[in-house]
Amino acid sequence: MSGGGLLVAGTTSDAGKSVVTAGICRWLVRRGVKVAPFKGQNMSLNSFVTREGAEIGRAQAMQAQAARVEPTALMNPVLLKPGGDRSSQVVLMGKPIGEMSAKGYHGNRQRELFEPVMACLEELRGTYDAVICEGAGSPAEINLRRTDIVNMGIARAARLPVLVVGDIDRGGVFAQFFGTTALLAPEDQALVAGYLVNKFRGDVTLLEPGLDMLHALTGRRTFGVLPYAHGLGIDEEDGLRVSLRGAVRESVVAPPVGEDVLRVAVCAVPLMSNFTDVDALAAEPGVVVRFVDRPEELADADLVVVPGTRGTVKALAWLRERGLAQALVRRAAEGRPVLGICGGYQALGERIEDDVESKAGEVEGLGLLPVRVRFAREKTLARPVGEALGERVEGYEIHHGVAEVLGGERFISDDRGSSISDDRGSSTSDDRGPGPEGCRVGSVWGTHWHGSLESDGFRRAFLREVAAQAGRRFVPAPDTSFGALREEQLDRLGDLIEEHADTDALLRLIEQGPPAGLPFVPPGAP
Repeated sequence: MSGGGLLVAGTTSDAGKSVVTAGICRWLVRRGVKVAPFKGQNMSLNSFVTREGAEIGRAQAMQAQAARVEPTALMNPVLLKPGGDRSSQVVLMGKPIGEMSAKGYHGNRQRELFEPVMACLEELRGTYDAVICEGAGSPAEINLRRTDIVNMGIARAARLPVLVVGDIDRGGVFAQFFGTTALLAPEDQALVAGYLVNKFRGDVTLLEPGLDMLHALTGRRTFGVLPYAHGLGIDEEDGLRVSLRGAVRESVVAPPVGEDVLRVAVCAVPLMSNFTDVDALAAEPGVVVRFVDRPEELADADLVVVPGTRGTVKALAWLRERGLAQALVRRAAEGRPVLGICGGYQALGERIEDDVESKAGEVEGLGLLPVRVRFAREKTLARPVGEALGERVEGYEIHHGVAEVLGGERFISDDRGSSISDDRGSSTSDDRGPGPEGCRVGSVWGTHWHGSLESDGFRRAFLREVAAQAGRRFVPAPDTSFGALREEQLDRLGDLIEEHADTDALLRLIEQGPPAGLPFVPPGAP
């Protein structure tokens, strides 16, 4: 195989494109195929920093792990990070190039990005045996087809066969498959090779007559029926919405090692970003992670996490409006654990000067940490390493806020720079040796580092401190490896493809391209 490819499209957002793409990557690499993921344009607040300091969608980083390759900016050349309903930060090749309205982006700017997107795809196809591309939303968004750089636009330019994924658990999957195909132009329809049913529960023989009828109506086969898989916990684009109140993060919730469980409440702030930071907590036996938006839901929590957000000032206003700010202040006064990550860390500080993100000027923080934050125009993108609680910590940074720490204790010793105190007692860092990252005052911690809780030794040490401060007889499991659990989950995705899809037909599709002679399906054909 050389330069093979496939576009995994979906009938809707959240149909399962990300996990199917990851599953195909893992299945292929286990067969000895050198494979890479690709998504031309991703809209997500869950992002990751590559080793070269580029910001890409976290789903593409997960897919790269499934393919057992290092993630790079080539795999997600355009990332859109929403800042509200009508505007997003545009990240090109891992670096932000400005804020744009949706109307402005879908005009000339998106067309300008087509060539760099295609150049990235062609470079990957020249390097790997196969490139598995993920679409966005639905390819049948006909209002956006003219400027499309992620669905049929790249499929047609690169002559990629298209596999359309549908979520049968939501119902209406046959109408979705037919309608998606029928709305496409004849030239795009010619690339749609067939369908993949996702999240099926029950006896597949009951579904087969419908699949036969779908084939008769469209002339296209179904390449497999994937069963509903519980507890995958795999990074997707924005798998948790604002409507998640009270939802428990899907994970392996195992019995506790000690006498007590540990309850973690995560404030579901607006524009929540990188909520995957708490997945490592949810993977610990005896830890239950829940997303909340009411102050009474913090009452029985042993740890409250204020997560990252694309809008720190907006999140602060939301915390105050909901009564969560007052509840957090009371918790801190009572010595009950609170952790702020990135934007959440900034919100726990004394003051924020934001003339970049929200342009709100000076805003008062919650005052739980002696930290002042100034938003810089240049975004910090880094993969730092350090030490905390006697354990090695790795993380990644994605933020405009620059923290000035005026007191308290350091949370993490950052290997990149040394601490320099000015005449006010504040600290910054340079390149001369280990320096401070974050801040701790009693039971309140804050850090800009995403992903730090994936460091197993540090996570266990942190949970022991939380349990002690919360008065819980909780004991972290001594052998939980988040990395190993993630590998097991990716292998499960590979197993789903290998066991429930026609892999011989998929391999031919990836190697040979779109099949010839597929019929045109006019709208309203039935």
